[in-house]
Amino acid sequence: MNTNLDNSSLDSALHKRNRHGFGETVKWQRIIGRALTYILVTLGAILMALPFVWLILSSFKTLQEISIFPPTFFPRNPTLANFREVFERIPFARYYMNSIITSVIPTIVTVITCSMAGFGFAKYRFVGRNVLFWLILSTMMVPFPATIVPLYVMMARASLINTYAGLIIVGLSSASGIFLMRQFMMTIPDELLDAARIDGASEFRIFRQIIVPLVKPALATQTLFTFTGHWGAYIWPLICVNSDRLRTLPLAIPYFSGQYFSYQNLINAASLMAIAPVLILFLFTQRYFVEGITITGMKG
Repeated sequence: MNTNLDNSSLDSALHKRNRHGFGETVKWQRIIGRALTYILVTLGAILMALPFVWLILSSFKTLQEISIFPPTFFPRNPTLANFREVFERIPFARYYMNSIITSVIPTIVTVITCSMAGFGFAKYRFVGRNVLFWLILSTMMVPFPATIVPLYVMMARASLINTYAGLIIVGLSSASGIFLMRQFMMTIPDELLDAARIDGASEFRIFRQIIVPLVKPALATQTLFTFTGHWGAYIWPLICVNSDRLRTLPLAIPYFSGQYFSYQNLINAASLMAIAPVLILFLFTQRYFVEGITITGMKG
């Protein structure tokens, strides 16, 4: 009887030790896996940020320092003369204002039209809804270069070439924006809207006071995508604009680069000033942007 008891106690002790050892192994595996993840993410972040950091530092270097080999990472004699010279050589302020006008207006209109269209596709039932939605999505499959000639012909016949309207009107809506808004709004319960209708709220009031506050992440995401796309647009402004007074920043920066020589210091300074609005917008919308990407990626 004592022998059986001793064997049982021994088995129990061995089982506890094995379980404890297995638990310690799993714990260390988790720690090592998490450490490797942090290391890889950190290395990826450094690699992604390095070109931008290089641009910032190079914008404060002289042309002679940029041209030397081996290159220097930190500027030896930081200077602000590059930024001043950018404004002296070209009407950079005018180009900056042109980019603001041709980016802010399409962004505002696109966010409004996409949110209203997404609301209609997500919360209303009407004949041909799915067909119309898929037709809109099918336009995403057509590359923009394939539409340049028809767009130019249409703008020319409407006498909109070399005008602000010609730069703006081609980007007043977005199929991807409609898709984003629809997917996000489909996560909103229909019962919430029905309760508002029972209380006598109009459809526009429902959209303005209920839908819009609930889709702020999607609105921030669409705002950032749209503004970035218009701010960095190059092909259409290059085709549509003929006069110097309507040039945007992407068309102005190449002024500092010639066939035989480039003012790389001025290119860096102008590029840094050009991307500043996008960075500021991202800083203000990053919380909603990350939340919107997460939610639309999980649902719909």
